[in-house]
Amino acid sequence: MKLSAVVLVYVLLLLSGCGSSPQSLIVGKWEVENAPMKMTAEFRSDGTAELGMLGQKVQATYKLNGDELEWSMNGISTKSKIKVTATQLELTDSANRTIIYKRR
Repeated sequence: MKLSAVVLVYVLLLLSGCGSSPQSLIVGKWEVENAPMKMTAEFRSDGTAELGMLGQKVQATYKLNGDELEWSMNGISTKSKIKVTATQLELTDSANRTIIYKRR
Protein backbone atom coordinates (compact mmCIF):
# COMPACT_ATOMS: atom_id res chain seq x y z
CA MET A 1 0.00 0.00 0.00
CA LYS A 2 2.75 2.48 0.96
CA LEU A 3 4.80 1.57 -2.11
CA SER A 4 1.88 2.22 -4.48
CA ALA A 5 1.28 5.64 -2.89
CA VAL A 6 4.96 6.55 -3.33
CA VAL A 7 4.89 5.38 -6.96
CA LEU A 8 1.71 7.38 -7.63
CA VAL A 9 3.23 10.58 -6.17
CA TYR A 10 6.41 10.03 -8.21
CA VAL A 11 4.44 9.57 -11.46
CA LEU A 12 2.35 12.68 -10.79
CA LEU A 13 5.50 14.73 -10.17
CA LEU A 14 7.03 13.47 -13.40
CA LEU A 15 3.91 14.30 -15.40
CA SER A 16 3.58 17.78 -13.94
CA GLY A 17 7.25 18.51 -14.58
CA CYS A 18 7.09 17.33 -18.18
CA GLY A 19 4.19 19.58 -19.12
CA SER A 20 5.52 22.88 -17.86
CA SER A 21 8.75 23.40 -19.81
CA PRO A 22 8.86 26.42 -22.15
CA GLN A 23 9.29 24.02 -25.08
CA SER A 24 6.04 22.21 -24.29
CA LEU A 25 4.17 25.41 -23.35
CA ILE A 26 4.97 27.21 -26.63
CA VAL A 27 3.52 24.46 -28.82
CA GLY A 28 0.10 25.43 -30.17
CA LYS A 29 -1.77 28.27 -31.86
CA TRP A 30 -1.46 31.88 -30.68
CA GLU A 31 -3.04 35.20 -31.66
CA VAL A 32 -2.16 38.79 -30.78
CA GLU A 33 -5.04 40.46 -28.97
CA ASN A 34 -6.06 44.05 -29.71
CA ALA A 35 -3.74 44.30 -32.72
CA PRO A 36 -4.75 46.61 -35.59
CA MET A 37 -4.44 43.57 -37.88
CA LYS A 38 -4.78 39.84 -37.27
CA MET A 39 -1.42 38.35 -36.26
CA THR A 40 -1.08 34.64 -35.50
CA ALA A 41 1.66 32.15 -34.73
CA GLU A 42 1.56 28.37 -34.60
CA PHE A 43 4.49 26.56 -33.00
CA ARG A 44 4.92 22.85 -33.62
CA SER A 45 6.87 20.40 -31.47
CA ASP A 46 9.28 19.63 -34.34
CA GLY A 47 10.79 23.15 -34.25
CA THR A 48 8.76 24.54 -37.16
CA ALA A 49 6.30 27.40 -37.00
CA GLU A 50 3.84 29.26 -39.18
CA LEU A 51 3.31 32.99 -38.76
CA GLY A 52 0.31 34.81 -40.19
CA MET A 53 -0.22 38.50 -40.86
CA LEU A 54 -2.36 40.40 -43.38
CA GLY A 55 -3.72 37.11 -44.70
CA GLN A 56 -0.22 35.85 -45.57
CA LYS A 57 1.45 32.84 -43.97
CA VAL A 58 5.22 32.48 -43.55
CA GLN A 59 6.97 29.23 -42.64
CA ALA A 60 9.69 29.47 -40.01
CA THR A 61 11.89 27.42 -37.73
CA TYR A 62 12.55 28.15 -34.08
CA LYS A 63 14.47 26.97 -31.07
CA LEU A 64 14.41 27.91 -27.43
CA ASN A 65 17.58 28.58 -25.46
CA GLY A 66 16.54 29.26 -21.89
CA ASP A 67 14.53 32.50 -21.96
CA GLU A 68 15.48 33.27 -25.57
CA LEU A 69 13.59 32.35 -28.74
CA GLU A 70 15.60 32.21 -31.97
CA TRP A 71 13.50 32.46 -35.15
CA SER A 72 14.54 31.87 -38.73
CA MET A 73 12.22 33.08 -41.52
CA ASN A 74 13.12 33.48 -45.19
CA GLY A 75 16.82 33.15 -44.34
CA ILE A 76 16.73 35.87 -41.66
CA SER A 77 17.33 34.96 -38.02
CA THR A 78 16.19 37.04 -35.06
CA LYS A 79 16.21 36.56 -31.30
CA SER A 80 13.62 37.57 -28.72
CA LYS A 81 13.29 37.19 -24.98
CA ILE A 82 10.39 34.90 -24.18
CA LYS A 83 7.96 34.47 -21.31
CA VAL A 84 5.42 31.72 -21.83
CA THR A 85 2.59 30.34 -19.71
CA ALA A 86 -0.28 28.02 -20.57
CA THR A 87 -2.33 30.99 -21.84
CA GLN A 88 0.10 33.80 -22.75
CA LEU A 89 3.22 34.17 -24.89
CA GLU A 90 5.26 37.36 -24.51
CA LEU A 91 8.08 38.15 -26.96
CA THR A 92 10.44 41.11 -26.48
CA ASP A 93 12.93 42.04 -29.20
CA SER A 94 16.35 43.69 -28.88
CA ALA A 95 14.74 47.16 -29.23
CA ASN A 96 12.61 46.33 -26.15
CA ARG A 97 9.35 46.08 -28.15
CA THR A 98 6.96 43.49 -26.74
CA ILE A 99 4.21 41.51 -28.47
CA ILE A 100 1.78 39.54 -26.34
CA TYR A 101 0.00 36.53 -27.82
CA LYS A 102 -2.95 34.70 -26.25
CA ARG A 103 -3.52 31.01 -26.82
CA ARG A 104 -6.32 30.31 -29.33
